[in-house]
Amino acid sequence: KWTTNERSIRERVPPLLTDLYQFTMAYAYWRAGRHQEPAAFELFFRDNPFGGGFSLFAGLHDCLLFVRSFRFTDEDVEFLRSVLPPATEPAFFQFLRGLDCSGVMLRSVPEGTVVFARVPLMEVAGPLAVVQLLETSLLCLVNYASLVCSNAARFRLAAGPRRKLLEMGLRRAQGPDGGLTASRYTHIGGFDLTSNVQAGFLFGVPVAGTMAHSYVTSFTSLEEVWPQTLVAVNGDPDPVDFISLTKGWLTRVCELLRAEHGKIREGELAAFLSYAIAYPQNFLPVIDSYSVGCSGLLNFCAVALALCELGYRPVGVRLDSGDLCRQSVDVRRVFRLCSEQFSISAFDSLIIVGTNNISEQSMAELNKKENEIDVVGVGTHLVTCTKQPSLGCVYKLVEVRGRPRMKISEDPEKSTVPGRKHVYRLIDAEGHPFLDLQCLAVEPPPEAGVSLSCYPLGCDNSSVSVTPAQVVCLRQEVFTKGQVTHPLCSAAETRAKVQSSLQTLHPRHKRLQEPDSYTVALSEKLHNLVTEIRRGNSNNSNFLLAN
Repeated sequence: KWTTNERSIRERVPPLLTDLYQFTMAYAYWRAGRHQEPAAFELFFRDNPFGGGFSLFAGLHDCLLFVRSFRFTDEDVEFLRSVLPPATEPAFFQFLRGLDCSGVMLRSVPEGTVVFARVPLMEVAGPLAVVQLLETSLLCLVNYASLVCSNAARFRLAAGPRRKLLEMGLRRAQGPDGGLTASRYTHIGGFDLTSNVQAGFLFGVPVAGTMAHSYVTSFTSLEEVWPQTLVAVNGDPDPVDFISLTKGWLTRVCELLRAEHGKIREGELAAFLSYAIAYPQNFLPVIDSYSVGCSGLLNFCAVALALCELGYRPVGVRLDSGDLCRQSVDVRRVFRLCSEQFSISAFDSLIIVGTNNISEQSMAELNKKENEIDVVGVGTHLVTCTKQPSLGCVYKLVEVRGRPRMKISEDPEKSTVPGRKHVYRLIDAEGHPFLDLQCLAVEPPPEAGVSLSCYPLGCDNSSVSVTPAQVVCLRQEVFTKGQVTHPLCSAAETRAKVQSSLQTLHPRHKRLQEPDSYTVALSEKLHNLVTEIRRGNSNNSNFLLAN
């Protein structure tokens, strides 16, 4: 029986959500009798995103649900029959109909781990045709999830640990699935809340939201408020005339702040009253539909004080335009004045939410200025990853029939590292990771306290000697024989993993601007294999003509 999550993945990522050339290659392998050959691919990215020093690995949960339910329906196969070239043999479609991932093994870095460019995050091994067919779907599931999760972590670093962060980007996201994926993985990356109800339903992400400007501007007069009464919390059965009570408070607030009664918008007050009567325990209106100082703040205080008098606790306000820092300071000053003047302690704990096209840069600047913002809502710049639209994960063949395979490109950046590998994270005496080491799978693991020689990638064949205080094997077996072999974590569990993984990272690698680059290196044996294959390639480049 499929879980809600698995059903969601099956619906959103069916096996046909891939590129056509995966099927044409699978057919050519099948036609040549090579489709069952054991092969291994690796998934990795070439550059850390956003000019930063790290990324976060995300999307594994979805990959595991995808491979577990991977099989073609009759309808899928009939469609493939209509789009593949007419020369495709009918028996191939029978082969596809019986295909699944029972022969596939996945080894992966745990989801939520801090990762770095050129480190193989996932190894996918199994029959050549099947592991080829998985390529595009796995890349689709990892690329954006890891990118938006990393973006969220950067926003969290910029905001600091105490401020709450609300993701509210669904309306600006790249389609429904972009929005849903963003809500899940920004939560994992460090956001506290989402506005996306479906993300709450599917993934258990806490949801939040109250009202938009349209609700405020839809009211024009107090006559539109209905009902007009509210029952006090203390159980007194007689409803109170809430409009009259609020008007009395409005007069007192105007006197306290020496405000002009004539500039207050009646429609705005009506909207606040109507909402407060509907949700007296969840009153958090947006107060800048007109003027914060002349209308919105005064109307809020009057309604909130009336709620307090009846024993309710208003929540706070949202600011959505102008200078959020300056406005938040002014709003907090008024809250404190009301608290002191009217002896209403609930006004000391009112929250101020800021939402206004927040970017990573404006989030960082927020911390440098005096402000009283408790919660920041972020939409467009978070979910669309404005600073960098793609992580650029790739999926490259590293072994067939037990023999290493390597892409040797004229662009050295695009060359791959051959062979099946183990990946180890070396930890220094302070507990910070300082180097990720790729070794051939047949090599013994590095040992804590024992010096080793390795070759950092991008350092022109020069070796370095390092001595780790601790060694962590970075990848685990997570799927084999059709079964998920590692516990599937909830969004909340993966979120905790992200924070603990980030905490171990040295601050110099976490800097948002000009971080120190982290070292990724090859073992001596792996470096020698790369050198050998390169040499063989240059020596035999004209072998067809020579023969």
